[in-house]
Amino acid sequence: MTEHRYTPEWLALREPADTAARADVLLPPLLAHLPLAPLVVRDLGCGTGAMGRWLSPRLPGPQHWILHDNDPELLALAAASLGERNGHGPKVVVSAERRDVTGLRAEDLAGTSLVTASALLDLLTAGEVDALAAACVEAGCAALLGISVAGRVELDPADPLDPEIAAAFDDHQRRVTEGRRLLGPDAVAVAATAFAARGATVRTAASPWRLGPEHRALTAEWLRGWAGAAVEQRPDLAPDAGPYLRRRLAACTEGGLRVTVHHDDLLALPGPRP
Repeated sequence: MTEHRYTPEWLALREPADTAARADVLLPPLLAHLPLAPLVVRDLGCGTGAMGRWLSPRLPGPQHWILHDNDPELLALAAASLGERNGHGPKVVVSAERRDVTGLRAEDLAGTSLVTASALLDLLTAGEVDALAAACVEAGCAALLGISVAGRVELDPADPLDPEIAAAFDDHQRRVTEGRRLLGPDAVAVAATAFAARGATVRTAASPWRLGPEHRALTAEWLRGWAGAAVEQRPDLAPDAGPYLRRRLAACTEGGLRVTVHHDDLLALPGPRP
């Protein structure tokens, strides 16, 4: 897997929206499933460690977080951030592994209590998601996979070009790149099917970004990326997309634009070993 390069600045900008969006409703069944012994948690595509910062205080007892990412800068930031949390909640031991997360197999997950990831599923292919589900279920570990794009965006006030930009963006999310067809908005449905087919109990819950005037910087950056991906997918949109983006950015700056970007979270709990 060739991983997308996300800058620390972008990840920091989106972290408050991710934190507010995460589906707390999935935590009670997860906590009921997890063992009482010290937990081993693997964070796939950890970025700067946002998932660990959110989840580690909500998990019980001592924890060993194993961070996986292909980006050494992000991996170092995540490890340092989580290590600094000791003394502010459950004791957290952190280790880091730079590796391709799609290469994990059941034997790699031996002893793992929970596999987690944020904004990762939609960057995978159907085969990669199937392999991840197989590895988790065969290893007997739970999976909490959050903030996957759902293919639905609402902008208020509406603009006549919204549907075309949204459709082109979704097509871009499903694009073929370096021989890999990404799942994009289909990721959660594909993952749910893959886990359920192996006997796991699967729950999903909505985790939307709700962006208002207090999120101007994030909304503006998201708009640029959203419209830019749409034009990359459909260059014929370029003549209209430029004025569209200027209108939207002006409304954002003035505090007159609200955006809901829909995501889904998924929890998969493996059944008892036969």
